Amino acid sequence: MLHLQVASRAAPVPALAEVRRWVRAALKGSAEITVRIVGAAEARILNRRYRDIVLCAPVVAREALAQGKTVEAHLAHLTVHALLHLQGHDHLRPGDTARMEALEKKLLAKLGYPDPYDDSG
Repeated sequence: MLHLQVASRAAPVPALAEVRRWVRAALKGSAEITVRIVGAAEARILNRRYRDIVLCAPVVAREALAQGKTVEAHLAHLTVHALLHLQGHDHLRPGDTARMEALEKKLLAKLGYPDPYDDSG
């Protein structure tokens, strides 16, 4: 079950169906997940308090622009990345980093998004 909460319109917000597609691609098994897109002040509070996925719309938009990505592609990457973390993946050691990034690239490619780590674009 997926709950999408939009508390900030500082950046384009994907449709529920699109977020659901990202979650299904990255989540093994079933779970109740809330994806909340918020402003900067709420993001700071929630990130200290909870272990759910909280995406700060103004930061995502700023990062996407700086990295030459669409906001949608960056949101997809951050959602997949966060879901992998919630399932125990990490990037604390070089081998872990390579495995997690490879999985992210594979999942995002299946969803039709480019390699989020390719800076050549």
